[in-house]
Amino acid sequence: MESVEEWVKKLNVSSTKDVQVPKILFDQVIGQEEAGDVVKKAALQKRHVLLIGDPGTGKSMLAQSMVDFLPKEDLEDIIVFPNPEDNNRPKVKTLPAGKGKEIIRQYQIKAEREKKDRSRSILFIILSIVFLGVVFAFILSDWIIVFFAIMAAAFVYMAMAINPAMRAERAMVPKLLVSHSPNDKPPFVDSTGAHSGALLGDVRHDPFQSGGLETPAHDRVEAGNIHKAHRGVLFIDEMNLLRPESQQALLTAMQEKKFSISGQSERSAGAMVQTEPIPCDFVLVAAGNLDAIQGIHPALRSRIRGYGYEVYVNSTMDDNEENRNKIVQFIAQEVIKDKKIPHFDLGAITEIVKEAQKRSGRKGKLTLRLRELGGLVRVAGDIAISEKSDIVTADEVMKAKNLSKPLEQQVADRSIEIRKSYKTFISEGSKVGMVNGLAVLGANSGMADFTGIVMPIVAEVTPSQHKGNGSVVATGKLGEIAKEAVQNVSAVFKKLSDIEISDMDIHIQFVGSYDGVEGDSASVSIATAVISSIENIPIDQSLAMTGSLSVRGAVLPVGGVTAKVEAAIEAGLKRVIVPRSNYDDIVLDSNHQNRIQIIPVDTIEDVLENALVETPERQKFFSRIKSLITPKGFSSQQGITGKNVA
Repeated sequence: MESVEEWVKKLNVSSTKDVQVPKILFDQVIGQEEAGDVVKKAALQKRHVLLIGDPGTGKSMLAQSMVDFLPKEDLEDIIVFPNPEDNNRPKVKTLPAGKGKEIIRQYQIKAEREKKDRSRSILFIILSIVFLGVVFAFILSDWIIVFFAIMAAAFVYMAMAINPAMRAERAMVPKLLVSHSPNDKPPFVDSTGAHSGALLGDVRHDPFQSGGLETPAHDRVEAGNIHKAHRGVLFIDEMNLLRPESQQALLTAMQEKKFSISGQSERSAGAMVQTEPIPCDFVLVAAGNLDAIQGIHPALRSRIRGYGYEVYVNSTMDDNEENRNKIVQFIAQEVIKDKKIPHFDLGAITEIVKEAQKRSGRKGKLTLRLRELGGLVRVAGDIAISEKSDIVTADEVMKAKNLSKPLEQQVADRSIEIRKSYKTFISEGSKVGMVNGLAVLGANSGMADFTGIVMPIVAEVTPSQHKGNGSVVATGKLGEIAKEAVQNVSAVFKKLSDIEISDMDIHIQFVGSYDGVEGDSASVSIATAVISSIENIPIDQSLAMTGSLSVRGAVLPVGGVTAKVEAAIEAGLKRVIVPRSNYDDIVLDSNHQNRIQIIPVDTIEDVLENALVETPERQKFFSRIKSLITPKGFSSQQGITGKNVA
């Protein structure tokens, strides 16, 4: 595939302003063709769907687009009426869309008319009492009678105002729970993070629960999202965070297609209220990350599998001309949705596409974590606005990348600055048993892009207290995978050294790893540091390295390699060793190109030849091990300076 710069020159647009954005939401979803086909079929047949995948890959857009493909059904209004026989059992009635408001209005007009009539009656009685008081005051020449007449009128007014019989007509006005217009599209209800009352419906608490002042039960009933989604789509992201009892109730609603509303609080008068079953015939679209599957109720998942689909959405797509055009479409969509930022020129498009390559973490791929990529688009647009530019250029995108660094990157930048000032790692000279390893922050945080950091690794070899009882001791809050990596690497340096390792204690320290270390990408660095310490051969400190190591000495690929190379550049290092299989995964932006020598390697021998400083001990070491570990046909590779990756 040609470079992004060459590809952009062939575009028939001058900016994203010339890009045609689809009107239908379904066509705005990028890179999820297989998932889109499944979702479309599910909508046409009213099947439930479970969407699993990384955040920001378009799961909610897929769910929302389903309303365009649902079978044509007449929407319904839902009204709850008081039950004269049992106040705690309100009645429910469904009507065609738009009719509910008419019914409520008729009841309200009737209630207003009766209220006015009642008010006139009360006013007539009050005025009559006051008038009689004035008349008797004249006859008896005692004006204190007027005072008592006014007090009597006030008493009558209060008595009639709080009389339940006088409030009965008001209580008879029904409540509109769900309302639609005749031409409305099927509803899409996002219930992500909703508590049980918002999801399933609730009965509000009434502070006046007796004495004729209480609010009628039907007036306190609130529709849940399952009822609002009737004949539409109910979307719940992070499904595993929903409480098990709520998931069980949701399953009941899916099976019965109707669900009664009752009070969710046992301490409220609403706990006694339960409506008649209310229609809730919805299509459920549940979503989450891969680990969310464990938190989904087994019966609920079985219902989805038995009457619907499970889909694992893509997190990357192939880096080809068609998909690059989709990234351009995505940029145009984000500009139009934001309604504030200007369009992007060809230079800005180039940088965004290259960022999509970088964030994929794999050669020949583009990221589909588009929510985070959209954040970069908006920040670049904001910068252009602040600079009073009517179009976003590559310069604004580069500034946006610096301005919108994730928290992990900001932490890493400060960490590198502090470590430089305190010299916890050095970027020049040589040292025995010390390697500038490379690690990433955010690897387990769900981020689309990793954040690289330099992590010094120091090794020291000492005689064990008891002969034959040597051990490998690693400090730095290691995770399980990191501990296993240390043990696996032991096999390599035991094979390469002619010293009796069983008589030695090998100490390995991950300097400054306060938050712990996980993964095996430091195993190449560990092996290099230990061998340097055993053989007393210095290591070039202007070099950094990353890579996993097999027990037979092969260098295996790791994750976040671009971020690690960038961290080495920012730390002022001159060379970096990476697994050869990761070489094409490296995508450097213009700020980092031509600033470091990248050395791809295949074996631990390649690593040592580039890392160990030329000394007599080094020559003896390589003479001894050459026949041990170098597979036929392998040789040390020359470094590649100033890698320019499209």
